[in-house]
Amino acid sequence: MSLRYCKIALVATNAFFLLLVVFNNITDYGSNLLFVENVLNMSTTFEDNNAMWRAIENPFVHHLFYATIILWEVAALVVIAIGAVKLWEARSAAAPTFEKAKGWAAAGLTISMLQWYIAFVSVGGEWFLMWQSETWNGQDAAMRMFLMMGLSLIFLTQREST
Repeated sequence: MSLRYCKIALVATNAFFLLLVVFNNITDYGSNLLFVENVLNMSTTFEDNNAMWRAIENPFVHHLFYATIILWEVAALVVIAIGAVKLWEARSAAAPTFEKAKGWAAAGLTISMLQWYIAFVSVGGEWFLMWQSETWNGQDAAMRMFLMMGLSLIFLTQREST
């Protein structure tokens, strides 16, 4: 039973974390938009970079990218939060019922992992060559988020013994 509470707490903590991420992205919109702008502009990639044709300098597109990031975070937050509630409701149920309750949380954690992997590591890191920047490189942070969500997902999906 105590492992169930650990799983619920970990899922709820991921929801709380994303709540703070969304809050920060909305209340400090300009600072975080600056990050998106610099990544999309490829402003601090290596000099004489042959891939500069990929740079996007359109402010509308910057806002669109950033809004998409925020909405993706909100979607993951909501699904994970629903998952935490479902797990809490099933905390005393038989193992098959608790197993079934894991679906929302697993989906939400996966949605979040996909965001960090697709938007930050793949698109930002490789397409816009964020890895070349010492200033506007969010790959380490993205990897931390991906790993936190991934470890939570692995722990959550461990089968219940009773």
